[in-house]
Amino acid sequence: MEPSGYRMVVSTEMDYVDTCAVVEKKLITWLRDKRYDPSGLDEGRTEIAEHVTLDRDFESGRHGAHSRWRMRETPTATSGTWQSTLLVRSGSPSDEGRTWVQVDIEHQPAREGTAPKRANTPNIVRSLLESLNARDGLADVLPEPTFVEAEDIDELIEELCDTDRRMPIVVATVPYGKDPDDWSHSVVEPLFRYLHGLAVLYILTPEAQAKCNAALEYHPVFGGGVRTYLPGLDPAWKPDAQRHPVMSRRTIEGNIGRAASILAALPQRIASRQALPAALSRVPRHRARPRPNPDSTDVAQLRTDNATLREMLDEAELAESRRANEIGDLHAELAKTEQGSDELRGENEELYDKFQESQRLIRFLRTRLEAVEDFDTYAPADTPAIDYPASFADLLERLPELPLISFTGNPKITRSLDSQWVDNWLNVAWDGLLALHHFAQACADGTVGGDFLSWCKSDASHAYPFPAAKVKMRESDTVARHPKLRNERMLPVPKSVFSEEKAFMQAHLKIGGGNTIAPRLHFYDDCPRSGKVYVGYLGPHLRNTLT
Repeated sequence: MEPSGYRMVVSTEMDYVDTCAVVEKKLITWLRDKRYDPSGLDEGRTEIAEHVTLDRDFESGRHGAHSRWRMRETPTATSGTWQSTLLVRSGSPSDEGRTWVQVDIEHQPAREGTAPKRANTPNIVRSLLESLNARDGLADVLPEPTFVEAEDIDELIEELCDTDRRMPIVVATVPYGKDPDDWSHSVVEPLFRYLHGLAVLYILTPEAQAKCNAALEYHPVFGGGVRTYLPGLDPAWKPDAQRHPVMSRRTIEGNIGRAASILAALPQRIASRQALPAALSRVPRHRARPRPNPDSTDVAQLRTDNATLREMLDEAELAESRRANEIGDLHAELAKTEQGSDELRGENEELYDKFQESQRLIRFLRTRLEAVEDFDTYAPADTPAIDYPASFADLLERLPELPLISFTGNPKITRSLDSQWVDNWLNVAWDGLLALHHFAQACADGTVGGDFLSWCKSDASHAYPFPAAKVKMRESDTVARHPKLRNERMLPVPKSVFSEEKAFMQAHLKIGGGNTIAPRLHFYDDCPRSGKVYVGYLGPHLRNTLT
């Protein structure tokens, strides 16, 4: 089920009142450009043109404030209805004073079973982006693509790796020998015309392109091509490059209109399906109400209210039917995804076992080759298998085998995984502990030049390998700044490490996924001082901004 609606979600450092003032001003201009009457923007429903209604609602309370405008346009009985919603929401405490702005455009067909028309970027979006100083994470969301110079590449890389960003970052390049300004006006701007409010848009100058590709070894873009960098970029992990699609210059110049539609499809799908920020997800559903007319008689007012309420009831029934169809489609898609997920988990478990077996064979052969003088007479023997624990309870009992690992967590939480255990969680957890222990030994020997993730990516880890993709050394800035989420990761350590006997253990290993448990192992590297790694938690995924 491909989304056909348009959605923009941005934040601004302007306060709620000023943001509402800017948004209402831009809304009035937009309505006038459509030759609609913008005079009635008070709470309730107003007919601003023939077959066009505008609903306004707002609310302010201890959980925040919101202002919302919803316009419904039905040109003919068979054309269906275009519904445009503009929402301003004050941020939650974790948003640090930001205000959120959301724009939704969707087409509602007149007949059930008819596919909705695709919504493109409305004109009001560019106007809002010009005035709001809109942001997505660290990046500015602007109405036009911005040139990136060579001296700006470090800032671009920081934005690409920002764990708080929600939007894709679309980067265009200039072909060799082409004037950057001419290429921007003739190619890039038409190519990006459906992306405003859906993505952060950049154009690399030739000098910046070379520097960017040197920094993004596995994620380059060049030759007049365009690359869409999705959230969650890992520039040091080669397999991650497959997630970030490239569009070639040949495709772009072959049919720039078609290329623009293709390029916008992925950001539009991400915007439509991505979970809303917490502040926006808590806004109550819109409930339209008729607006009283003080100049009419009681009977006339009742008749007007009755007609309006009947119209609203019809709208509610259509909306309910549409949402029911969407839910049905999503259930079907979920079932298909779960089936694919089960198959991938099985393949992943098999590949993980093969990977570990190959690494053990390499380790064994290296040891033998170092000891053998006549290589021609050497024949490989069976590699010694790792003796894995039988359960998570057994894992805890065997931790003394790893003297440089100190478990300070709650054993009860770890043992609870035995009743929820799927896939190869136990083997992954033990492999992770072995790798951490070997890392601590390497630190003691003075052969480590970085953190655990760097060690996993280096040849030094060949003896007890652990996939770098399963290592995360820091949480997102949102989690780190959120008091409750940060407090969950303040985990026990001895008083000799920290006087308060707690450490912020944001570094963790991804033990498993595929369900709501998704266990994690949180640790604190104290090798430079005590020579140990402290494991403060091994259990179900701790809460984050999505849970």
